[in-house]
Amino acid sequence: MAKEIFHTSEKSNFILNLTEEKYSKLASFGLLTALFTTSLATAVPVIVHDSLHELSAAGLAISGVICMILALIALIKKYVSGKLVFPVCAFAAMLLWGVVSLINSYDVGISFYGYNGRGEGLLALVFYLCFFITAASIKREKALKTVIYGLAGLGLLNSVFGLIQVFTGKISNYRMVSIEIQPNAASGLSQSPLFLAMVLTLVITSSLIAAVSVEGKARKTFFLATAAICSFTMMFTYSFIGICGAVFAVIAAAAAIFRLKAAKAWLASVLAVIVPAAAAVCLVQAGLIGNISSYRLYDGRILWFADSYYRISASGEPDPTLVDLDDTYDVYYTLNRKAMNIIGTHPLTGTGPEQLVFPQLYTFGDSGADENSPIADIVMVNKGTFDKVYNEYLYTAATRGIPSLIALIAVLVPVLWVGAKRTKKGTWAQTCMFILTLGGALIFFIGCSNTAFSPIFWSVAGCSIAQLAVPAKEKEAVPAEEKPQTKKK
Repeated sequence: MAKEIFHTSEKSNFILNLTEEKYSKLASFGLLTALFTTSLATAVPVIVHDSLHELSAAGLAISGVICMILALIALIKKYVSGKLVFPVCAFAAMLLWGVVSLINSYDVGISFYGYNGRGEGLLALVFYLCFFITAASIKREKALKTVIYGLAGLGLLNSVFGLIQVFTGKISNYRMVSIEIQPNAASGLSQSPLFLAMVLTLVITSSLIAAVSVEGKARKTFFLATAAICSFTMMFTYSFIGICGAVFAVIAAAAAIFRLKAAKAWLASVLAVIVPAAAAVCLVQAGLIGNISSYRLYDGRILWFADSYYRISASGEPDPTLVDLDDTYDVYYTLNRKAMNIIGTHPLTGTGPEQLVFPQLYTFGDSGADENSPIADIVMVNKGTFDKVYNEYLYTAATRGIPSLIALIAVLVPVLWVGAKRTKKGTWAQTCMFILTLGGALIFFIGCSNTAFSPIFWSVAGCSIAQLAVPAKEKEAVPAEEKPQTKKK
């Protein structure tokens, strides 16, 4: 009989009557919104080529509110098991210290909502926690498989837009990475080629593992084709993250084949990454893309000039006397070194969420800007400043303080530990989620959190530690023992 409160209807008490199976179905829908809403919202400014950056943040808010409701239901129903309490509490602690950082920040509004074009203020962190709890509360494997199919769809959606950008040079903020260089870099619907490379790393990895594990020729072909298309697209991000992502996907797929005890012939599936990637490089070398005739990395020009400075005015123009934009190592080394200096100056509360550029500002310049001017105008005249360091661990410490970094590590370590244990007797979907979480944690050493990648990462991280219910098994019929016959006297 359905439970009721104060003689109300069954429908009005749906939380009380929500089964684990129904919740898992709702949770998988919520996680699909986490995967897609930001990208779909980003499609509008990409297509109309307008700076409607608020739409991306609105897309995150939609999925965030949906998963906030689902997370509250999970907590009410006590779907978060005891083993998962520590990482959830550590995430909450990171969020609470973020409040302290916000209070001590340069601009409370930016700390809460995020910089226009980034959208990763404290509110985004609240949504990430909701994604994490919702995913960790899933009890059915079917929900995990839904997320994996969703990842494949997201990769294809981004790749379609990315390939249009590559071969036409249209609907793109990255057609040029300098006044002379036109590589037609792919950013898809991920706001930056580097963010796209982070997203596609997880998509390619999950697609290769799924291709080995799913049943049916059509499904296997679908996942292999997804991996091939995404690999081809990722090489046009011209990024160090893209190269590392492709290597990780190949290694992870090979490891998963051995872990899942699949046929060794499936090792050939990694060709779905290697061959398309090589083909993309050959197209560039042949001079068929943009105005370049050799393949190389453009990390510095993309992250510092084309993205931060030109697209959203979040940093000053790069200073060539301080950093060589064409030297990938020098770019990352310079960003990390300066971030370490900022951490040394603001060790406890950091600069405030999304405010890494603020302590670097040194002038209003000669453009007529003053202290009452829009922040973008002030930032742009401060040459050599930057708003992102492409190491999420350093970025967390620099913007929200060392205690936030400790809390972040306190989330990831038990998640990886529990996720690894889940793979021992778990399903292929759980193994896939653990590998994706490991990949995301490693990418954070050379990448940074963003609204395109982080909803995916925290969703799969939660899925990797979900305590799935053991499927009911039919009991074998045991024949009754024959009773001994007694002789009649």
